[in-house]
Amino acid sequence: MAHPFPELAAGLDDIARQGLYRSRRVSESPQGINLEINGRHVVNFCSNDYLGLANHPEVVDAFKAGVDRYGVGSGSAHLICGHSAAHHALEEELAAFTGRDRALLFSTGYMANIGAISALLGRGDSVFEDRLNHASLLDGGLFSGARFKRYAHADAADLHANLDRAVGNKLVVTDGVFSMDGDFAPLDELALTAKKHNAWLMVDDAHGLGVIGEHGGGVVEHFGLDQDDVPVLMGTLGKGFGTFGAFIAGSETLIETLIQRARTYIYTTALPAAVAEATRASLRLGIEESWRRDKLKQLSERFRMGAEQVGLQVMPSASAIQPILIGGSQAAVDISNELLDAGFLVSAIRPPTVPQGSARLRVTFSALHEQRHVDGLLDALVKITLGRK
Repeated sequence: MAHPFPELAAGLDDIARQGLYRSRRVSESPQGINLEINGRHVVNFCSNDYLGLANHPEVVDAFKAGVDRYGVGSGSAHLICGHSAAHHALEEELAAFTGRDRALLFSTGYMANIGAISALLGRGDSVFEDRLNHASLLDGGLFSGARFKRYAHADAADLHANLDRAVGNKLVVTDGVFSMDGDFAPLDELALTAKKHNAWLMVDDAHGLGVIGEHGGGVVEHFGLDQDDVPVLMGTLGKGFGTFGAFIAGSETLIETLIQRARTYIYTTALPAAVAEATRASLRLGIEESWRRDKLKQLSERFRMGAEQVGLQVMPSASAIQPILIGGSQAAVDISNELLDAGFLVSAIRPPTVPQGSARLRVTFSALHEQRHVDGLLDALVKITLGRK
């Protein structure tokens, strides 16, 4: 019998030959630093649960209480009958946390980014995106129909040159912490450049909120900026806060515009109210327990110092994301597999997620890790990389 999709099968074979084939691993335990993956126990160094809240007892209890009160499903979109008191309270708390007028919940970060950019721009407008922006930001810019231009990574001067030629409404879009490199966008410079050109600045701080800044206010807090400097702020709830979902925070006018025009908000079911209740608990813990941010910074710095001492090529990063540049895709996969055999789960990141020739091991830290975990990973990396030379 002939294969029904011969072209697709050939494409899969080509992906495999390039060392780019992606496979899922099955987790059989709660999220945390100790996972059971495909029947083996490993120390997890690839989660975005930076503050270690995904399985926190108070967050779990809040979720269970939310289910008891609201049930499992939200039943509808926010604008029909799916917007509960839990959603509303969480939005108000997120607005207060970010120092903004209002916040609006979305089901995922991908939907928040696509919905916001497409609602704010259309044909005749212009959008400018960092070359290393997350796929959801790039897709949002393309879907909007606006003139689309990518500027050099973290380069305010290149942005300035591009804005000089812009027409219509102008939106500058950047990650706050770049998810595959771990570096910060130069928000102070970008904010000044955007203001000079009467452009709006949108920051996706998925990997900064809860983690960066004395109070967990992310990269915006790190640079001492406010709503006037960064009019559009996107944050996710499934990383530092350990639950699920996302939000946009900003002015009253921005949020009302998104409610009226963001298709990914209007035409989708609201996330379960129990998730909102769990997030209210994790948000409180993330704010109150600053030791989590302090410990995360200490662990990341310990790893970075140790990696540099043994000659590993770590990329410039002051975040909980500490990538080790490998280069070749197959080499990155092989090292990742050898680390798994040694009891450490570390993802190999390959094109198209990162540029060709820059495959890497994306090492991420959690406040639940201990120094012995860091040292154990370093020892395993030294043995594996030395054995490959």
